[in-house]
Amino acid sequence: MTISRRTFMQLSTATALSSLCPGLADQNSQLCPKLSSDPLRPQYHLLPAHNWMNDPNGPIFYRGRYHMFHQYNPQAALWGNMNWAHATSDDMIHWQHEPIALVPTPDGPDQDGVFSGSAVLDNGKPTMIYTGVQPPRTPTEATLNDGVHTWRETQCLAVAADDDLRIWKKLPQPVIATPPAGLVVTGFRDPCLWREGARWMLIVGSGIRGKGGTILLYTSPDLRQWTYLHPLLEGSPSGRAGNNPVDTGDMWECPDFFPLGNKHVLLISTMGKVRWKVGTYADQRFTPEKEGVVDWGSYYAAKTMLDRTANRILWGWLPEARSDADLIAAGWAGVMSLPRVLSLTPQNELQTEVAPAARILRGSHSRAQHQEIERVRIHDLAAELDLNFQPKSEKFTLRLHSNSQDFAVITCSNAPGGRELRIGKITAPLSGARVHLQMFLDGSVLEIRANETTFITARIYQIPTGPLGLKLEGSVEDAVLDAWQMTPISPNRLTAPLCS
Repeated sequence: MTISRRTFMQLSTATALSSLCPGLADQNSQLCPKLSSDPLRPQYHLLPAHNWMNDPNGPIFYRGRYHMFHQYNPQAALWGNMNWAHATSDDMIHWQHEPIALVPTPDGPDQDGVFSGSAVLDNGKPTMIYTGVQPPRTPTEATLNDGVHTWRETQCLAVAADDDLRIWKKLPQPVIATPPAGLVVTGFRDPCLWREGARWMLIVGSGIRGKGGTILLYTSPDLRQWTYLHPLLEGSPSGRAGNNPVDTGDMWECPDFFPLGNKHVLLISTMGKVRWKVGTYADQRFTPEKEGVVDWGSYYAAKTMLDRTANRILWGWLPEARSDADLIAAGWAGVMSLPRVLSLTPQNELQTEVAPAARILRGSHSRAQHQEIERVRIHDLAAELDLNFQPKSEKFTLRLHSNSQDFAVITCSNAPGGRELRIGKITAPLSGARVHLQMFLDGSVLEIRANETTFITARIYQIPTGPLGLKLEGSVEDAVLDAWQMTPISPNRLTAPLCS
């Protein structure tokens, strides 16, 4: 069972939490050794010390430090009670946890949750705009109604009160309190903003009933007084049945919009995938020209930032594929992707690669060719693998295995629409005569970049009985493997300060 972004009822009281997690106090006394030794818990990806995380929020580089905020439930390893957690880094790779940045305000516009948003510098002052949720006063005020929750969504603002971005001062009232007049929306959340000349521009993820997913465009002189302009982009009705418009494609959430090269890129999250659109932005109108999927696997709610050298960096949430009971037993849920650098191909298609900063994690190195590849061993489920070869048969298979037990099986075969890459139930199109797989294995996470054009992220919950080996099946030529053991970013799987 996959735990989606908003499929668990909010845990509003300690009584509700204890009913779901009996013996919670006893479990907590054993939590640290379990978390720090869990082989499925990543060692070089960002994740909270314990409990649930999802969307990256407001990543920003400020005064020589990278700040990552993300959706977080401090009460359980299940979705609910959304806060903004905070972590900092010098290099986007080695992270340390900071105190929670934003929490719901009782009786405030975010009383039921501090949902996703963005961070910018306003005259040098870090400022957040995010979605707050609260019960609707009337049925017509509800903008989120997914069959489980019924909420009113408003756009709220907070300003940093210290240079470490640990203290934030919220405005008491939303800066955008309602959707545009006359629109019946299927959602109204996840603001993204940028500076355009003397004014601020903002988009909100939405959908218009009967018209499909929509991105709403606003403008402001000061981040506080906003004027609705028009849709930046409208979709079309999906025609699919379902209670949740995100699942049917009739609501686009987590939008991000930015210049890249001589084009603009719009990212939207819907139907379980992050989709990109590359096109032209002129006169506050966006015309898509190319589109595709950022990652064909377990990857959602993407958010970008500029690094210290102005590269456009992409982050994404790697959801779990385990049951509620398994998440509670593990004590943690959700992982942040490695940072990915964005660029455009000569054909103006979006291209992503894991940021070179990740190379700092490389430890011992092995290089093997042909049959020697099967002698390479991977320890502790922490490795970077770079495999390059020329397939000579219609199908080939790469097996990662331990003592004759498969850990992961990656296949490439011809399909009616062209060559197809598969891992488990996840498939993705693959172009090119040669095959180049760049794989980042970290506990239960496997991020794969294939032929510089395709990403697949898989979650794998098998615990091998020993080191992993590799086996290539099918006819291939010129096979070369580079393998690096990856070093942990902390001695205890990033569980500090919970566990010292």
